[in-house]
Amino acid sequence: MSEEKLTERFTRRAILFGGMQALAFGVIGARLYQLQVVEADLYRTLAEDNRINLELLPPVRGRILDRFGRELARNQRTHGVILIPEQTNGVEATLDQLARLVPISDDVRQRVIRDVGRNRSFTPITVINDMEWQAFAKVNVNSPDLPGVHSKTGYRRDYLGGESLSHLLGYVGYPSENDQQRDPDPLLNMPGFQIGRRGLERQFDTELRGKAGNRQVEVNALGRVIRELDREEGEAGKDLVLTIDANLQDFSAARFEGETGAAVLLDVANGDVLAMASTPGFDANKFATGISTHDWRKLVDDPRSPLLNKAVQGRYPPGSTFKIAVLAAALEAGITTDARKVMCGGHIEMGGHRFHCWHRFGHGMMNFKQATRESCDVYFYQIAREVGIDRIADMSRRLGLGQVYDIGLPEQAKGLIPDRNWKQAVYGQPWQVGETFIAGIGQGFVTSTALELAVMTARVANPARQAVAPRLVVDPNDMMPTFSELPVKPWIIDRVRDSLDAVTNHPAGTAFEHRMMWQHQEMAGKTGTAQVRRITQAERDQGVLANKELPWSQRDHALFVGYAPVDKPRYGVSVIVEHGGSGSSVATPIARDLLIAALQRDSGAQPTREGAPVREQEV
Repeated sequence: MSEEKLTERFTRRAILFGGMQALAFGVIGARLYQLQVVEADLYRTLAEDNRINLELLPPVRGRILDRFGRELARNQRTHGVILIPEQTNGVEATLDQLARLVPISDDVRQRVIRDVGRNRSFTPITVINDMEWQAFAKVNVNSPDLPGVHSKTGYRRDYLGGESLSHLLGYVGYPSENDQQRDPDPLLNMPGFQIGRRGLERQFDTELRGKAGNRQVEVNALGRVIRELDREEGEAGKDLVLTIDANLQDFSAARFEGETGAAVLLDVANGDVLAMASTPGFDANKFATGISTHDWRKLVDDPRSPLLNKAVQGRYPPGSTFKIAVLAAALEAGITTDARKVMCGGHIEMGGHRFHCWHRFGHGMMNFKQATRESCDVYFYQIAREVGIDRIADMSRRLGLGQVYDIGLPEQAKGLIPDRNWKQAVYGQPWQVGETFIAGIGQGFVTSTALELAVMTARVANPARQAVAPRLVVDPNDMMPTFSELPVKPWIIDRVRDSLDAVTNHPAGTAFEHRMMWQHQEMAGKTGTAQVRRITQAERDQGVLANKELPWSQRDHALFVGYAPVDKPRYGVSVIVEHGGSGSSVATPIARDLLIAALQRDSGAQPTREGAPVREQEV
């Protein structure tokens, strides 16, 4: 090929190559122009975001206080560790590294791995929420070798009332994925942030939670905070003030002395709940710090149900305490009068069935006061049959039974007060007379809660004849509750009160042995013993087994409702001892001591865990 042609080919290639170079430089220049001029503001913002982080500041949760301002739930400063999965070299490997510095239990490890799987990779996961300072410092010193692991400081919930307040206060816990989807508050996505899971903590979570603040911080390439640029403080949660007296609450739970059950102590004038105990309880602090699987299973499997708030969730046959409502209904209907008497021979027969009195040989001739005083079942079988279940149910509801009360506890059961319509609707069957007999002594379909029984007692004892209702949370505006007039004629309530006085203060009364003898003051009330098993005729012929001879779960429930003082009622109480046996010997002494403790409070004394208040002895 000639030199001229070679030169021509080289020239064409050079021009082509130069054109390609020019085109490439043009594209690069255009892109640089776009990045540096057209999109300059966008990338300036992105660069700033890489350097400046906006962080939420969790608010301090509001405290829960008793009526005198004593702390029942507060916040303790804590130190902890979080993990951001996308920043690690593998979550499990990082946990292995961290475990060489601080102990990490299998439960914690499994929880972290589970939470990582449930959340996005950039979501911080709490590993340890409450560390000792030395362990916290050790993690901080080694943080450069722990990618994705960050230290944090915050607060944890601290419950001061022990087990006695666990059911009332409830506890806090980490929000679930469902919680985060249901609640748009960004606080729920913060590592270690907790929300109310049970009790008052759950019901008033929004008020107690407060509102988040935020801060702008400058960080380096490793994400370490260099300095704080700006801060906007949040709003702390509001304090919640209860009507509870912490000392009375503590004493109420301690007075059960290992028994299982519930007690509710009310101010009969205004409905303030001074104590609401449920035993056994649980340690709410374990939930606040993350309860272990072992501890959780122990609570769930306990036959005495420590997680159940028996004061408002436990439904029990009210036994003979229900005779208060039956008597009021009979007086209103004119079935029972001061002069009328009924013969108790130990049982009554109807339709080929025998309905027994607790007194095997009978009480003899009884008027309503004597029958209430000695808790004669035959008398109440008879008047219940004549009054009818519908009128009994109506009176029961007016006295406060079969109701759910707005006291701030989300977990509440409603006692069952049956009538004809209820049975037809539920079972598709007509009501039977024999069922009225059983309902007349607080058995069969009839159930109630300890709170309902306390309300019934308060309405009977209320000095203003009002339909008092319970109050657990103090109105922040300091508004006292108002009540309507009790829709029961005063003379009926007077006769009921007179009968309850005889139960505790007449030598033949079922509660006389454990009556109140404190500063010449007396209490009135009604005992109750509710069967939880059917006693066969064969067992009656051979001799009914005593409660102590039966397994715990087959023993009768023991109940007592009452108020004091008799002449000027101030406090009302209901006590239920699960499988406690006799209401007169087991529940009555507990109720008496709670009433004495409340009266002592008025004189400036305070009950303690060491035992019942000192009582004057009968001379």
